[in-house]
Amino acid sequence: MNLRILIYLNNQILEIMSVVKEFKEFAVKGNVIDLAVGVVIGAAFGRIVTSLVTDIMLPPLGILTGGVDFSDMKLVIKAADVAKKTAAVSINYGNFINILIQFIIIAFCIFLVVKGINSMKKKEEAPSAAPAPTNEEVLLTEIRDLLAKGK
Repeated sequence: MNLRILIYLNNQILEIMSVVKEFKEFAVKGNVIDLAVGVVIGAAFGRIVTSLVTDIMLPPLGILTGGVDFSDMKLVIKAADVAKKTAAVSINYGNFINILIQFIIIAFCIFLVVKGINSMKKKEEAPSAAPAPTNEEVLLTEIRDLLAKGK
């Protein structure tokens, strides 16, 4: 009975070690690390775009629209009740406009990055000269030409 338990435990330990080994191979692959770096850079880029939209683009746009601050625009469905201590229920469409502008800027930046990467790939994939024919191809071409002259 004790031998069966030891064999079972040994098999479980081997299985766990196999899973740990697989995870280690997966986590150390270059693609996973590249993805992690991309997520971190993307998060930082998102904060930059948020600041660009809220701090630089929307204030002049608010002046053009008569001093309207988009972030405060909302449609109040139910007003707040101080006596009942309930918050106002509203549709914050101004915040939606801010986020929509941020999305358009991010999408345009990603488009430019992808376009740049694709143009670099096209330069790398420039067609090279046709490979020189093999000896067999040269001999077959000569035979074909000789047969054509003989007709």
